[in-house]
Amino acid sequence: MARVTVEDCIDKVDNRFELVLLAGHRARQISQGAPITVDRDNDKNPVVALREIADETLSPDDLKEDLIHSLQKHVEVDEPEPDPSTLIAAGGVAVAGESEEEDLPETINFDQMSEEELLAGIEGLVPPEKSDDY
Repeated sequence: MARVTVEDCIDKVDNRFELVLLAGHRARQISQGAPITVDRDNDKNPVVALREIADETLSPDDLKEDLIHSLQKHVEVDEPEPDPSTLIAAGGVAVAGESEEEDLPETINFDQMSEEELLAGIEGLVPPEKSDDY
């Protein structure tokens, strides 16, 4: 393939903007040392990334998943939820990561506040003093 164009890749990735994101992500991976799956032919990393997408040596779905994973700041881990029957039997709220051996109260009760009490509490708050800082 002498020259790679967007038209060569658009049948692999439907959206041009998504194609640019995927090719840019792949080009960054190549610049960080990831192995390439096509001959370089003295091409720069973005061109190599587009050629990989056009030749289908890399799956666009895999690239998309890798891009999403690289942008995540917090990766959620599926942990089993506590059994509701044990929470009801204990009469409280289970605290994640705590063992029963520690000195914790047997039950944790949260106070219920009426709307009137909430409004009275909000009205009683003192506004912060104004300063030149903000």
